[in-house]
Amino acid sequence: MSINDGFSIIGYGETPVSRARIDKGESKLSVQEYFAWAAELAIKDAGLEKKDLDGKGIGVTGAAYPHAEIYSPEVLQDLGFSSSLTLRSDAGGMGGASLLYQAGSAIASGVVDLVLCLGADTPMNITTPGAVRTWRYESDFQKPFGMMGPNSQFAFIQRRHMHQYGTREEDLGKIAVTQRSHAMKNPNAYLKTPLTLEQYLGSRMIADPIRMFDACIQVNGGLAFVVASKEKAEKLGRKDQAVNVLGIAESDNYYHGSLLRPDITYLGIADSANKAFEKSGVKRSEVNFFQPYDDYTVAVLMEIEDAGFCVKGEGSKFVRDHDLSYDGDFPVNTGGAQLSSGQPGMAGGMVHIVESIRQLRGEGGDRQVKDAKIGVATGIGAISYGNSLVDSMTMIFGKE
Repeated sequence: MSINDGFSIIGYGETPVSRARIDKGESKLSVQEYFAWAAELAIKDAGLEKKDLDGKGIGVTGAAYPHAEIYSPEVLQDLGFSSSLTLRSDAGGMGGASLLYQAGSAIASGVVDLVLCLGADTPMNITTPGAVRTWRYESDFQKPFGMMGPNSQFAFIQRRHMHQYGTREEDLGKIAVTQRSHAMKNPNAYLKTPLTLEQYLGSRMIADPIRMFDACIQVNGGLAFVVASKEKAEKLGRKDQAVNVLGIAESDNYYHGSLLRPDITYLGIADSANKAFEKSGVKRSEVNFFQPYDDYTVAVLMEIEDAGFCVKGEGSKFVRDHDLSYDGDFPVNTGGAQLSSGQPGMAGGMVHIVESIRQLRGEGGDRQVKDAKIGVATGIGAISYGNSLVDSMTMIFGKE
């Protein structure tokens, strides 16, 4: 069996999210509690019991602040699982996609026929200054010159994209406004206050040209999904609920052009998307929705370009000319995603996968995409010194 023969997701779980505002009655759970909660939801949704995972595979992504990293065997021990295969992803925003790829590869090789993938993080529980891990190049070559983390780094990417292609802030604002409208229809989203384009344009700069509503909002939370071979899904009686992975491809440390002078307006999606579409046999015109990783609005716009839905540099025009709403001609991030629903830290890469599953199972509620048969999601992560992001993955999902 080859991974290109496809595999299925037979269950998912998503906990409520929180900013840990005790003064507002919000919960402040530990990362272990979020792992356990998400696991329980996914196992139940898959029609399984915890014992059914004994001797199977478990995958872990996310982090445990303030310690900055959690060991996957420790999660298994805390949750009481006994696995024959433990997977781990530390790929940032590509973490969820990486686990899915690893799970599919393990299933295709016959190591296991069932994998529970877990993601949880509690960034709002940070109490120790400097607790978040930092890379040497940040402390040596960025922070001394005023580059204060991802906001500053993405500001350079967005400014270059605007300069090189004439990208308009109004079109980036349309992405933020549309995703907020989706979040208002998502019971689990954190931000549900209406957002207008005028409010977006009037919001404060946090790293010029990035405005407050261009960046995702951090939350505590957990997500999970259960991956199975198609045969296992049918044996478990989950064929009707299963969402199939039609194509999946990864591209790490991608550069467009010279290694010495990379074009930072490109992401590895330009490579992984072509591979995923080729593997799946799906045409871009057949895609019913797009769930791109959205730590920033400009990332969404760049992924629309790099995934091949428009020519490079025409993302701003594409956004302007299309309806990105769940009931529009090109639905984007139908649950509000990280910009409005919230980014559960290093588990944020699970958000777009779970929303894709939900949509293809017809469980989108008031934001359900009509006749959704094929969806595309992405994962990007690990913003680096001197280029855009290090890792990128494209996933194509479908229902038979």
